[in-house]
Order: sequence, then C-alpha cells, then structure tokens
Amino acid sequence: MDNASGYGAIAHIYDIINGERHYEAWADFAEACFDKFLPNRPELVLDLACGTATLTAILAERGYDMTGIDLSPEMLAVARERCPEDVLLLLQDITAFELYGTVGTVICSFDSLNHLTRKGQLERTFSLVHNYLDPNGLFIFDMNTPARFEKEYGKNSYQLEAETEDGRAVFCNWQNDYSEKRGICRFYLSVFTEEVAGTELYSRRDEEWQERCYTRAEIEEKLKAAGFEICGVFGNTKMKRAAAGDSKFYFAARAIK
Repeated sequence: MDNASGYGAIAHIYDIINGERHYEAWADFAEACFDKFLPNRPELVLDLACGTATLTAILAERGYDMTGIDLSPEMLAVARERCPEDVLLLLQDITAFELYGTVGTVICSFDSLNHLTRKGQLERTFSLVHNYLDPNGLFIFDMNTPARFEKEYGKNSYQLEAETEDGRAVFCNWQNDYSEKRGICRFYLSVFTEEVAGTELYSRRDEEWQERCYTRAEIEEKLKAAGFEICGVFGNTKMKRAAAGDSKFYFAARAIK
C-alpha cells in the first residue's frame, strides 16, 4: 500500500480536519447491513485501514469485539489513546495482513481502498478479506467514484484551518492533480502546526498521497472473482440505491465458502 503510512503529518488532526465525516452514521450503516444481510449481528469485527480508529472505538462501545489494522504508526498511536484496552490494534499492510482466526465482518471506511493504486493490490486485499471472513461473513466498505475524481478532485486546491485539542493552530494546503488517462489522483499536502499555542511559530510537514479511480463494474468483478456475492451497492450511508453521479459507492458483500 504505497502511501498508507504517509498520514504521519496529519495523524494528530485527522479527525479535526475531517469533521464532516460522520463516523456515527457509518456505524449505523454497518449495523443496518448486519440486520439486512446477516441472520445475527457479528461478534468479531475487523476494521481494515482503521486510521485513528474513531469508527473502531464507536463499534467497540456498541458491544463488538474489535480489531483494527493500519500501516501508519502515527495513526495507530492516536488510535491507541482513543480505543478501549481490549481493542486489538495491528500495524500491518492491508494487502498482506494476517489474523489469528476468522471474523464475522470486515469493514473498510472512508475510501481507504482507493489508496491501493498498484496492479493486483485490490484483488489481493479482497482475497485476504475473503480468507479471514467466516462462511457467509460480511464485507462492508466504501470507495470514491469516477464522478468524485472528475468533479470534486480534478485539479482543485483547498486551504483548511483547524485547531488541536490543546489550542494550537493548524493550516493545511491541499492540491489535487487527477489524471483521467492514468486513473490516478495525486494529493499534495503541506501541514503547518503551531509549536505552542499562541506563539505563531509553526513547523511544516509535506506529504503526498495517491488514489486510483475504480469503476463500479471493476469493483464488482474483482469482488466476484475473490468469492463474494454482492448483497447491495448504495450511494450513501442511508442505503440509497447507488447512481452514477454519487461521490461514493457503499458495498456490502457476502463471503461464499
């Protein structure tokens, strides 16, 4: 996974600058999928590319036995502070992860799978997820759509302002560069974090991320090849039927064994 560990510069502010991401809504969506596509809610749940584990912690609070996997040590350091002690957090690449046994559900949220840009990475991850799911276990994830890459990402740039929990100012400059021909979007970030609140003395860290644009047909084909039955494809966490213009596709797929 080429740039998963590149989240070090924003690990301390990831949830602040992404405040619009509704983690509770994603947890509600996961439970709606449990109730719709499983005979019983799962006990063991794996959060793949868990990041700061905000969603992991929410599901743990709701009674699920949670494991989180991420490749960024900085993100997992934040996750460890956030999660209950009984949540298992593993520093692993999602394209080559290992578990001690199977789980009832695997979730992967907030377009993490779009970061799999190299040939064969998405297929390998789907195969591993299938391997570590119980028979008829559920795989729930979302991915950015071609519409989002073309209309929202493109060549657009953003300036984000935030404040850490201890009152330090943070500024983030974010530049997108989407190549429709290659199907790859590069994200160039410069993060300025105040060293001590009120001093206006800043440190700077630069990062580069990449995401690949996958079509719905490509994703469904790779899921089926990995042994999944597609239960539903949605356009939001309210389980609206997916449409071509949606910015995200939310998938629920069952592992056939």
